[in-house]
Amino acid sequence: MKASQFFISTLKEAPADAEIVSHKLMMRAGFIKKLGAGLYNYMPMGLRTIRKVEAIIRDELNKAGAIELVMPVVQPAELWQETGRFDKMGEELLRFKDRHERDFVMQPTAEEVVTDIARQELRSYRQLPKNFYQIQTKFRDERRPRFGVMRGREFTMKDAYSFDRDVEAAGKSYDAMYAAYTRIFQRLGLQFRAVAADTGAIGGDRSHEFQVIADTGEDAIIYCPTGDYAANIELAEALPLIAQRGAAAEALEKVATPGKSTCADVAELLGLPLDRTVKSLVLATDETNDKGEILKSTVWLLLVRGDHDLNEVKASKVEGLKVGFRFATEKEIVEHFGTKPGYLGPVKTAKPLKVVADRTVANMADFVVGANEEGFHIRGVNWGRDLPEPDLVADIRNVVEGDPSPDGKGVLAIQRGIEVGHVFYLGTKYSKAMNATFLDVDGKPKHFEMGCYGIGVTRILGAAIEQKYDERGIIWPDAIAPFEVVICPVGYDRSEDVKAVADKLYADLGAQGVDVILDDRGERPGAMFADWELIGVPHRVVLGDKGLKEGLAEYQGRQDKEATKVAVGDIAAHVLAQRKA
Repeated sequence: MKASQFFISTLKEAPADAEIVSHKLMMRAGFIKKLGAGLYNYMPMGLRTIRKVEAIIRDELNKAGAIELVMPVVQPAELWQETGRFDKMGEELLRFKDRHERDFVMQPTAEEVVTDIARQELRSYRQLPKNFYQIQTKFRDERRPRFGVMRGREFTMKDAYSFDRDVEAAGKSYDAMYAAYTRIFQRLGLQFRAVAADTGAIGGDRSHEFQVIADTGEDAIIYCPTGDYAANIELAEALPLIAQRGAAAEALEKVATPGKSTCADVAELLGLPLDRTVKSLVLATDETNDKGEILKSTVWLLLVRGDHDLNEVKASKVEGLKVGFRFATEKEIVEHFGTKPGYLGPVKTAKPLKVVADRTVANMADFVVGANEEGFHIRGVNWGRDLPEPDLVADIRNVVEGDPSPDGKGVLAIQRGIEVGHVFYLGTKYSKAMNATFLDVDGKPKHFEMGCYGIGVTRILGAAIEQKYDERGIIWPDAIAPFEVVICPVGYDRSEDVKAVADKLYADLGAQGVDVILDDRGERPGAMFADWELIGVPHRVVLGDKGLKEGLAEYQGRQDKEATKVAVGDIAAHVLAQRKA
């Protein structure tokens, strides 16, 4: 490709509404152009990168035995009503009616449609296993689209769905896709980590996220540097930090703590470490009738150590809270504790409630809690002596760096990541809801065991940039750069020697299968170099009259601090060697 035949549209400054690095650089480098909130035109430079990502995904999925198809972006609501997701999913699901007043949705995912395909086409166990995938446009009506392609409303996703005859076979399909994903992200040239994850609203039992490591990532990845344990913050197990509860050593004492409503302030006032305090969080669960009217509410008190934070996903798995919870209203708090938030605790509450203690809190002794009276706390609190044992003990907190690893092989560390892929084992969640069955060996109908597997194709672009960039622009891995090599001939439009050498090198590299672009625009060297550094092409060759008189060209990798002089006759081989390095 020659630059004069291509479309290059770089900007010196990013638009004012570009928030994060990847958004700014993609706009400046001409990869995307904003059309509306969360909606982008993918320009030729950006599309080249997308197509390279897609090609790697297709190659690995095909090798893994997956079969490509394409399902409509617009889906009939009837299928979503079968699974109940039409009503359960929030406003992110864009619902609309056609001219005949029939309900439709814009697909954010395609479990219903692919399950409908399976129940019509896969009739016998002999046709299994099957894994269908598509690379298709998705739409989620984000309340606040932001961060460019990282959280847009319209995006491209690869979604795959496996169908198996039993749990064992489904596990093999899951493992095959996990392995394929590992190869995909290795080939993309990204530093990533696969972590155990919560299955969330999509359902299922087994789940892993593929996270691209980036300091700007929204997700906290928990891992053991000396072991194999890895999970996201929602799922990472927090072991008790106190192995056994100690005997009471202090008398119960009510102390004045005027204006000190946080654990940190109370600990400082009392001259105690923060880990001697206990934080009280008040939740409520509601029993409702068929009309959604509240018949009865139960108030819950969750206790975590003062230096820890509640993990709401873990809390949602506690028996009794699985039905769904909310944070209690101020009225409910006053009714059950006799005071407003800030001085709450489990000792002598005004009304009975359910108490759930984190594993570490359950083993604490002589701790500090709110006195259920404004301006006062209680120190020297002990289980059994001063308050009943908790109704439940559970892991309900976020892990922190330095916690013991659940695999017993060291301590936990935390790094930031951006989720770009997710694999789920769904079981029969969708096949039962849609009565999708096949005839098994015994001739009886059986529900499919399913898995689903997603990769955010366009999100990978943003994640790759967030992982590696500098003050000059994007630093692409070779595999997904819009071009692998750029030839920058200084004076291409003025020097016959420069033009001849540049054209020959361009032809030679192209013949070797290199994705090369020749910048024949006649730009000044500074402007030309700035464009390609911003765009992030990994390898650059500079040709000029002065160097050619000495028989030399200049090679510079995108991350190299200085150029390397190479004999003109050797430059093609040098580029090929650097490209393979």
